[in-house]
Amino acid sequence: MLSKTSVIPKGWLAFELNVLRRLKFNSIALPFTGEANLGTYLKRWNVRIVSNDLLTWSWTSAVANIQNNHEIMTEGELNAVLEDAYVPRYRLKNQSLRNWFNETDAWWFDNVRQNTEKIVSPVVKAIALSLGMAIGDYVLSFDEETLELRQPLSTVYKRLWSSQLDPINNNQNNPCTNRIGYEFLAENYTDLMFLRLPRVNNLDLKTSLGFMAWREEWIRGNDTFWNELETGQVGRLGTRVETKFQYLKLVEETLNTASHIPNWAISHVEDGFITTQDIVETISKIRKVDSIFTKDFSEVTGTKAVIITA
Repeated sequence: MLSKTSVIPKGWLAFELNVLRRLKFNSIALPFTGEANLGTYLKRWNVRIVSNDLLTWSWTSAVANIQNNHEIMTEGELNAVLEDAYVPRYRLKNQSLRNWFNETDAWWFDNVRQNTEKIVSPVVKAIALSLGMAIGDYVLSFDEETLELRQPLSTVYKRLWSSQLDPINNNQNNPCTNRIGYEFLAENYTDLMFLRLPRVNNLDLKTSLGFMAWREEWIRGNDTFWNELETGQVGRLGTRVETKFQYLKLVEETLNTASHIPNWAISHVEDGFITTQDIVETISKIRKVDSIFTKDFSEVTGTKAVIITA
């Protein structure tokens, strides 16, 4: 599912980059971007990145880190975002925040989200929201035993802002979109497609996202969109599936849509349900498989990372 490819273990990114370094390409399409780490790093190679994700939080992060070549968030914009962040108003604009945070924290996130609308530049707004997402992950990382170690959220936000690196300028136009993966692939022409295959599950999208679902609800400002979002994905790679045949059929349809892209690197997580051989046979229906690279993460995650080039 889209969700489970959004967070990858430490070492996974290094494995992906090690494989991609062996390939020759000047541009790359990322139909399921998830976290922006891979695209951000590839900018250091002066590769043109074309990224996409159906989830708004991922698209926002991509705008801030992949599309952005030179914009930074000024101290004035920082102060505007944090203005009266802890001051309660008549009521929360985004009531769903109380499903994730205590009342004080919910007010902070609600006010900060509304304050970001004061920012004129869409890229800087994305930077501000990306910092906010990092704060939410910070809050949710604590439990009752470690809660006393927490610092005030505005203080942490300022610290993250001050420690940000300058954006990487690869002197390329790196467009980021927020669309269904099929539509994105059909309309983009790059040297290489890097496809992180969504993990198989039969859960609804919100449940499969786990704690990261808070990001989508915070960015969108409510939690009423889930059914519509999932309905729009029915019959597409990334939706819930019940059988191996159904999943592999969706993979095949996706690859057919990307048949105009000359080179593929397809990332698969082998966890016992869909084997590497299943994926290889599906790819082989469309084009010849070149190489298979594997990395064992079973001690950490119980899975094996596989990248297949074609």
